[in-house]
Amino acid sequence: MTKKDSPYKVMGDVTYCSDKYQYTMGKSFLECGMKDKVAYFNLFYRKAPDNNNWAVVSGIREAMEVITNLGGKSPEFFEKFLPGEGYKEFREFASQMKFTGNVYAMKEGEIAFPREPVITVVAPIIEAQVLETPLLCIMNHQMAIATKASRVCRSTKKPVSEFGSRRAHGPWAATYGAKAAYIGGCANSSNILTTEIFGTPASGTMAHSYVTAFGCSIKGEYMAFEHYIRTHVGEPLILLVDTYDTINCGLKNAIKAYKACGIDDNYPQGYGIRLDSGDLAYLSRKAREILDRAGLKNCKIFATNALDEYLIAEVEKQGACIDSYGVGDAIATSKHNPCFGNVYKLVQVDNEPVLKRSEDKVKLINPGFQITYRIIQNGIFKADVTCLRGDATAKTIEAGEELRIQNEFDETQRKKFPKGSYTYRILQHQTIEKGKICYADEHIDKKREYFLANLNSFNETERRLINPHIFKVDISNELYDLKMKLINNLIEEIEELKESNAK
Repeated sequence: MTKKDSPYKVMGDVTYCSDKYQYTMGKSFLECGMKDKVAYFNLFYRKAPDNNNWAVVSGIREAMEVITNLGGKSPEFFEKFLPGEGYKEFREFASQMKFTGNVYAMKEGEIAFPREPVITVVAPIIEAQVLETPLLCIMNHQMAIATKASRVCRSTKKPVSEFGSRRAHGPWAATYGAKAAYIGGCANSSNILTTEIFGTPASGTMAHSYVTAFGCSIKGEYMAFEHYIRTHVGEPLILLVDTYDTINCGLKNAIKAYKACGIDDNYPQGYGIRLDSGDLAYLSRKAREILDRAGLKNCKIFATNALDEYLIAEVEKQGACIDSYGVGDAIATSKHNPCFGNVYKLVQVDNEPVLKRSEDKVKLINPGFQITYRIIQNGIFKADVTCLRGDATAKTIEAGEELRIQNEFDETQRKKFPKGSYTYRILQHQTIEKGKICYADEHIDKKREYFLANLNSFNETERRLINPHIFKVDISNELYDLKMKLINNLIEEIEELKESNAK
């Protein structure tokens, strides 16, 4: 497996990680003469996890690869789950089907709010329909991890390393989850395959098994440290000091080994210790005191031990002397909210907008071909407005005219932007044109930098973990009117049907 072909090979297989009903619907579309109808599907979410206001976009690269890898399977492949003479015509059709449509998507590292299209697929209806499951599989996984990583990283000003591969839900999840965590703000990852594919910084120290391999004794611990230092001179050095007793032997052996090997505050690559158990606030303060007294003031303290954003925030409140953190399963599995809520909904067929009606307001979807504008004043993000492409509100924004917005669920939330007082950013960009990728994918460092720049462009009250301030998210008057028209038409038809049945 090479850097060049590894992600594409994996993604090609994932294109068919789908549900059978995507294909049974396709058979009906084919036999009903609907195969050439153009479908518009929006991938979006309704509610962010952990009471966040927003989510971090990750997975676009893999999603585009999945879309463009549609095709190339033989009729025999489809016969395994669509057997029988009745499916013969559709199996032939599916084996020759490739994606020929257009796709619009947010950038990786973008901050997305509920109901905003993260991906819009515009294609012949069967092509667009069969992509639902693999796209949701990718985007739900990576956006869950990226969003959780952003929360953990926002709980501290110190660097956070991701090292949850052993707790991830399989190798694929570990590899691509580490990628998403890096985009979401983590400084590096322990996953070497992620580094090989994407070029993320790799980090790693030692395990307790390394220490005990030199004998279950205090002398063995010292030998482990000394040998590790001598075999890794020229690299960053971190010694795990809690195998037997953090303060009474682990820390003392680390100090002794560093001094014996000539490692001090002049060591250019950096050196430190790792705490992996016990009261991290107390132990880090005590360790800092002992290290400083020994003249090792630049010796860093790295902390692990089932951490998450809440525990990190708490130990920092208690005055912990920790320089960086390592977080495993909380990020790798998005432990508190492992299931992200992206959905994939049909919003238009040919020129006819459609929607799914729900009695739950939050589940009402926005119909039609949409675009989102982020309103910016003095470099600070102020509001998002999702419009029908080319509608009057979209034209107002693009012309910089006076803009008035109002939350569709709370009419007390209103805002006016005078003419010339704002700029805007379009959030969805074309990524596939007529079945071909038409954008240049950026290095993962650029995606991480883009996310961090986005994060710093929000008000600090909108970035906090607990009870964040609500960012203004609106839809255009034209989109609102279209939605209500479709809903009211449905209500009228349902009432007429009830009256007819009552006679």
